[in-house]
Amino acid sequence: MKNRNKRWISYGNVAGLLVCSLSFAPTVFAQSQRVTAAVMSDPAPDKENPASMATVQVPSHGALLNGIVYVASGAGPHPVVVLLHGFPGNEKNLDLAQAIRRAGWDVLFFNYRGSWGTPGDFSFTHAMDDTQAAIAFLHDPATAKKLRADSSRIVLIGHSMGGFMAGYGAAQDPGVQAIGMISAWDIGREGLAAVKAGNEEAAVKPLAASLAENGLQPLAGCTAEGLAREILANRSGWDFVDYAGKLAPRPVLITTSDDGLAASEGALAEALRKAGDAKVALVHMSTDHGYSDHRIALETAVIEWLESLPKT
Repeated sequence: MKNRNKRWISYGNVAGLLVCSLSFAPTVFAQSQRVTAAVMSDPAPDKENPASMATVQVPSHGALLNGIVYVASGAGPHPVVVLLHGFPGNEKNLDLAQAIRRAGWDVLFFNYRGSWGTPGDFSFTHAMDDTQAAIAFLHDPATAKKLRADSSRIVLIGHSMGGFMAGYGAAQDPGVQAIGMISAWDIGREGLAAVKAGNEEAAVKPLAASLAENGLQPLAGCTAEGLAREILANRSGWDFVDYAGKLAPRPVLITTSDDGLAASEGALAEALRKAGDAKVALVHMSTDHGYSDHRIALETAVIEWLESLPKT
C-alpha cells in the first residue's frame, strides 16, 4: 500500500544504506566492483548469446498471464528472479529487472490475472495462485531451455503486495532458493488490525477506501469492497509472519522504508530468527513506499544480496 508515514525504529548508516539493529545481527553487504558495474554499467556484449527480452504467456488456471523475461547475456544457464509487482502495479520496478539482468540473472515479470491487460478477474487469491503458476512455468524444461534459465535457482522478489506474494509463494514451494521482500504489505495483519471488537462488517468500508486510494483502474473484475471482504475473510491465514517456519532456513532479504509497514516486516525478521534462520538481511532506507529517491540504493542492496547467495 502506498501512503504510510510512521517510523518504526532508529537505524544506523552502513555502506550508504540504513541497516536495522534488532536483537540479532543482520547481514551487511559491502560494495564490490562487480555490483557497481551491474548497477551502473552495461556488460560486454555476447554476440552468440546476447541479452534479450522475450515475451511470454504464463498458463494459470485457464488464463494466460502477460509477461516478459529479461534474458541475461551469455550461454547460461542463468539463475532466475521472479519479480512480483504490487497493488495495483503502478510501480513495476523494471529498473530492478534491468540491473538484475546486468548481474547475470534472467528476470520474469508478469501481470496477475485481471491486472494490466491480463485476462481474468483480479483478486488476492488469484494473484497467489498466479505466483505459483509462474514458478511452475520456469520449471518446464522447454521454457528453461528457451530462456537459458537454471530452474534449480529460482528467487522470488516482490514489492508491496508482491512482497506478500513472494513470501506466500516460497512458503508453498521449498524449492525456491531465496526470498526478497521490498516494503512488503502484510495483507492478513492489516485485515486483523481493521476488525475491532469482532465487528467485521464495520471494517469493510475503511479498508475498501484504503484500497480505492491506491487506484483500481488497472484491475478488472473486482471492486474495492469485494477485495476488502476477501482480506477480512482470509485475515487469519494471510499474516506473512506465520509463514516464517516454512521460509526458514532460506536466505531472506527484507527492505523497509518510511511507509509505516516496517513493524510487520520486523516481526517477520524476528520470527525467522526464532525459526532458526540465520540468513536474514534487514535493510532500512529513509524514503517513501516506492523508494522514489533511493532507486540506486535499492538496486545495490538487491544485487549484493543476490550475489551473496550460494551458486548451487
